[in-house]
Amino acid sequence: MTDQSLPPVAERRPHSFTRHGVTIEDPWAWLRDPGYPEVKDKDILAYLEAENRWFERAMEPRKPLIDALFQEMKGRIKEDDSSVPQKDGDYIYWRAFEKGAQYRKWYRKPASGGPDQLILDEPALAEGRDYFRLGAMSVSPDGRYLAYAIDTDGSERFEARIKDLFSGEILPEVIPDTLSSLVWTSNSKGLLYGLANDNWRTDNARLHWLGQDVASDVELFHEDDEGFRVSIGLTSSEKWIVIATGDHVTSEAWLVPADDPTATPLLVSARQAGREYDVDEHEGTLYIRTNDAHPNFRLVKASLDTPGEWQEVIAPDAHFYLTDFTLFKRFYVTEGRQDGLDQIELRDYATHAAKRIPFPEASYSASLDDNPEYDVTKLRIGYESMVTPDTIYDYHLETGALEVLKVQEIPSGYDASLYATERLMIPARDGTPIPVSIVYPKDLPRDGSAPLHLYGYGAYGIAMEPGFSTSRLSLLDRGFAFALAHIRGGDDLGQQWYLDGKLDKRTNTFTDFVDVAKGLIERGYTAKGRISISGGSAGGELMGAVANSDPDLWGAVVAHVPFVDVLNTMLDESLPLTPGEWPEWGNPIEDEAAFRTILSYDPYNNVRAQDYPPLLVTAGLNDPRVTYWEPAKWVARLRATKTDGNMLLLKTNMGAGHGGKSGRFESLHETAEEFAFILWQLGLAN
Repeated sequence: MTDQSLPPVAERRPHSFTRHGVTIEDPWAWLRDPGYPEVKDKDILAYLEAENRWFERAMEPRKPLIDALFQEMKGRIKEDDSSVPQKDGDYIYWRAFEKGAQYRKWYRKPASGGPDQLILDEPALAEGRDYFRLGAMSVSPDGRYLAYAIDTDGSERFEARIKDLFSGEILPEVIPDTLSSLVWTSNSKGLLYGLANDNWRTDNARLHWLGQDVASDVELFHEDDEGFRVSIGLTSSEKWIVIATGDHVTSEAWLVPADDPTATPLLVSARQAGREYDVDEHEGTLYIRTNDAHPNFRLVKASLDTPGEWQEVIAPDAHFYLTDFTLFKRFYVTEGRQDGLDQIELRDYATHAAKRIPFPEASYSASLDDNPEYDVTKLRIGYESMVTPDTIYDYHLETGALEVLKVQEIPSGYDASLYATERLMIPARDGTPIPVSIVYPKDLPRDGSAPLHLYGYGAYGIAMEPGFSTSRLSLLDRGFAFALAHIRGGDDLGQQWYLDGKLDKRTNTFTDFVDVAKGLIERGYTAKGRISISGGSAGGELMGAVANSDPDLWGAVVAHVPFVDVLNTMLDESLPLTPGEWPEWGNPIEDEAAFRTILSYDPYNNVRAQDYPPLLVTAGLNDPRVTYWEPAKWVARLRATKTDGNMLLLKTNMGAGHGGKSGRFESLHETAEEFAFILWQLGLAN
């Protein structure tokens, strides 16, 4: 009988392989079920369940704290909240939570006047399910049909259905395994979608005609490169459907008329390795954002007749990173970051001169919000900072006035004057200044006595926006500072910032994070061992790497669905994401240098006999992005190798995927568990 007072131990089963002359021992390889995505192996399930019981046993004394944190967080959420209504064609649309509901209801009413209509009832769709997530949804141009897709187990294989909004009837056709947006043809009789193949790759664009058998759906486009993924969208004018394909570094786009989807697709420009672009259309002219001349992208235009002949509209800028553009009938908008700060600019089609919308704070997050119509006189904008709750504005084009439509309501109360936020620049070990966004109570001592939570991601060119969080207040109100490290690997300071944290430069991401922590200690915000850290997915890889390299810095580490078995995953081209991930991490199958680089930082393979900080690790059994066995193997190796007696917990959601549990309150409960673990391990649980 297993001693329930001791943590579970995953047995070692000899397994090794040799690649590029290096032999890798992997005695926990058996934790990968060969039948994945179905997991039926009794030994594997028994181990995961034993770890879950150990988690529950360890956290049971913390239950009063977890409950208190949960109630705090829930009290900051307006239970009967609703979005700001927005006009789209003949209707005004909005969504709303009812009091106590985990999921939203979606509504509309005629713009000309008339009763409210419930068009989609998420609580009803989720009833009786352990997991529910609404994916793509789209109303047909004539306003009659709603296409929507749902995931009921976290596997991110969505089932698409169609509802007749005039009659309320759910049409009989069911499209399983969708993994894309849902795009209507102009006549509202056809629906384009992408299907996930057997290996969770969307390599196609398909067309379904209403009333027809799904089995007869037509494949309009097929991608043969197994590393590429296909996506589907509409141009702003809704005249063209865009079928785009690409990986992390190369893209290609095709156009088909929205009123004639079976017409021969028009190729914008053939793929060129390392070149990315995206496209929109205005009055017969294509506008294209591309990185062909500079990592920070430029904007070009071309005629529909000669789509591959590009003329520069906005030149690239080393200090301005062009992240997006949106075309409207009489003007267009560019979005980007000037030295890392969000900017929104309105531009004239004739001169392309920019008018920048001003924002008041030194550090903030701002972007276009919901703007579905093509011909507008005002723009919907979202704005927040680490001390300013989410605010929705209408920007009036004629006057330049920002009209406040909604400020995120915090029922239990919030006083922004109690907190301060800064943007710091902390030098990395190679001298590169790393931006850090930090928020803290105004009375925070600067003598190193305060606890600090540091969050990081640093991958895929995804920036960490310095936005608002109601959950974060539970740490701030207990004396914490909270910092976001804008480390290399994200694109916070432009595309080059991303390039400087990937492939053979990947370790910059990890050392940047460590150096930010040390810089915060030097500035008196906290002290060694008083820092809790967290990250998820590729950010979980970051957690594993810095736990290996600098374990004494951290008082607690939380790694959500961590991508820690990097080498094994990148060596396995049968896994859904692997071929498409090689441009991000390198291909260790063919490239010995990539193999040795990954091996040098891979968190799982670099676990060693040393003291580790307390660790809380999460996983999702149905996760198709970071497979459950990565965190399971990592925890098993840590248990067998580390030399300390610190707490190590693994919690596997047995009915969820990459995002954890669904529902707005269920996810809050998991955050409450995380914060309780941090407070416990830093000695602040009372």
